[in-house]
Amino acid sequence: MSAPLTLDAYVSALGDSGAEGRATARAVLAIAEGAIEIADVIRRGPLAGRLGASKGGNTQGDDQKELDVLANDALMRTLRAAGVAAIASEEIEKPEIVDPAGTVAVAIDPLDGSSNIDTNISIGTIFSVISVAGARGGLDGVFLQPGTAQRAAGYVIYGPHVALVLTVGAGTHFFTLNSDTRTFVRTGAPAAISPNTGEYAINASNYRHWSDAMRAYVDDCVAGQEGPHESDFNTRWIASLVAECHRILVRGGVFLYPRDNRKGYENGRLRLVYEANPIAMLVEQAGGMATDGRNRIMDVVPTAVHQRSPLIFGSAREIERIIRYKADPNASFGRSQLFGRRGLLKT
Repeated sequence: MSAPLTLDAYVSALGDSGAEGRATARAVLAIAEGAIEIADVIRRGPLAGRLGASKGGNTQGDDQKELDVLANDALMRTLRAAGVAAIASEEIEKPEIVDPAGTVAVAIDPLDGSSNIDTNISIGTIFSVISVAGARGGLDGVFLQPGTAQRAAGYVIYGPHVALVLTVGAGTHFFTLNSDTRTFVRTGAPAAISPNTGEYAINASNYRHWSDAMRAYVDDCVAGQEGPHESDFNTRWIASLVAECHRILVRGGVFLYPRDNRKGYENGRLRLVYEANPIAMLVEQAGGMATDGRNRIMDVVPTAVHQRSPLIFGSAREIERIIRYKADPNASFGRSQLFGRRGLLKT
């Protein structure tokens, strides 16, 4: 029986594609190194201190937790040592230039789902490795490229076990942390998202703020077999993007975080560069789709590093159906008169 493939061995093959491949491999391994440090802290929980304590707000006005800062510090340190060209992080206002001669830059959400820290729910780190070659205006524009400029993308999920999920454009692969050897080892087959699903994830408490199209879609899911979908659906909502994505990669489903009419949510809430783009690449490489409701996520050209975006991703046929709802919210989609007049979530 052959030894399991380690992350180090897997990414070493990227060196065959030249300097950019070698730089990508170094960046991924640096993220893995930082993630192991973060996992050590998370595993200790309250014994490591008040990890969920508020530290105020970050530069974008989001609540910042103690673990957000610790995670950012760990990853910034390991990425600097890897000699990447530049680093953009949710926790810092402007990207940091590390090596102007570098061939890849890295964008990170150091600690996704930090509102779940104290409740012991899965949280994670999201990352995007971006080619410098196509950037207009040098490093100033490296993070303003569409998601198609990504060389690699992934996340680390700190759950019952620690997993690093990675794509380098050749499928989406799972690596599990062996805590004895402190190495990530490839486990299981590459992710393959079923095109069909009976499960969707959305924060239904925001129903009143959604567009007519989004309400119509959810109403029709709630209607189940009696509605136009003619199938029963289950609802999930964890409020941790990595946990939602991991579930979908493992068993299918769709995730919906649409724009809505609340102040600050008009253009969506998740970050395009270091949340939506890497998740979109992972999902597409697993056979799924990712959209903002109108456009393929990875085709959107960012105008700012911290730009927000709607994000809808998962099983391809269900995403296609959601796009049809968004394109024509007045279409009946086979909806009966009952469902056309009122939503099941309305009183």
